[in-house]
Amino acid sequence: MRGANAALGAAGLAVFLALGEAVPRLGLVKEAYFPPTSRIADALGQEVTEHAFWTALGDTLTGWALGLAIAIGAGVVVGLLVSVVPYLREVTASTIEFLRPIPSVALIPLAVLLYGTELRSVLLLVVYASFWQVLVQVLYGVQDVDPVAEETARSYGLGPWARVRHVLWPTALPYVMTGVRLAAAVALILAVTAELVIGAPGLGARIAVAESSQAVPDMYALVVVTGLLGLLINVGARTVERRALAWHQSVRGEVAV
Repeated sequence: MRGANAALGAAGLAVFLALGEAVPRLGLVKEAYFPPTSRIADALGQEVTEHAFWTALGDTLTGWALGLAIAIGAGVVVGLLVSVVPYLREVTASTIEFLRPIPSVALIPLAVLLYGTELRSVLLLVVYASFWQVLVQVLYGVQDVDPVAEETARSYGLGPWARVRHVLWPTALPYVMTGVRLAAAVALILAVTAELVIGAPGLGARIAVAESSQAVPDMYALVVVTGLLGLLINVGARTVERRALAWHQSVRGEVAV
C-alpha cells in the first residue's frame, strides 16, 4: 500500500514538473514571468553552490527552530496551567478568543518598531503565530480527559502534578503533537514571510532581492527550496509524532494498515 502511494506521488510530481516545462515553452505564459522547470533547476543548482545561500538557509532555520521551541514550551506550560488552576480557564477564555484570531502579519509594524530587521523580529512573529496552535490543542486535550479516571486518581490520593503526569498528560499528548505539527508548518511560513517583508536575513530576504533584480529563475528556485523545507518539516514532525505516540491506538492502527 505504501509503495503504491509513493509511486502515485512520484507520478504526480513528474506530471507537475512536465507541465511546468511545457507551459512556458508552448507560449501559454511568458517565460519572463514563469521560466521552464529546466531553467529553475539550473538556477537551483547555481544557488546551492553559493555560500550566501547556505547562510540564508541557516538564518531561516534558526528563526524557525528558536521560535518553534519557544512557542511549544510556552503553549504547553500555559495550556496546562490554564486547565489545572481552578477558574483560570474561565478568566482567560475571552482574552484567548480575542488575541488568537489576530493575524501575525498584522504585528509586522510592531516588530519593525521594536527590533528592526533583527532576528528578534522574526521570533516575535513566529512565536505569536505558533503559540496559539499549541495552546488550543493543549486545552482541547485536557478537556478530553476521562472524568472517571480523574476522580479515580483523586481517590487514590494523587496530588495535582501526579494527576497531570499520569492522567492528564497521556490524554492530552496526541493533541499536543497535533499542535506541534501544525505549529512547525506555521513557524516556517511566518519565518519566511518576516524575512520577505521586513528584510531580516534568510531565504525570504534572498527571494525579495531576486525578485527586485529580475532574477526570476533564481526567485523560483528559492521558492522551491522553501517548499522542500516545508515538506521535510512536515515529514519530520509526523515521524516524531508517530514515535511519541507509538502506544496510542491511532498510530498503532496507522502502522497496522
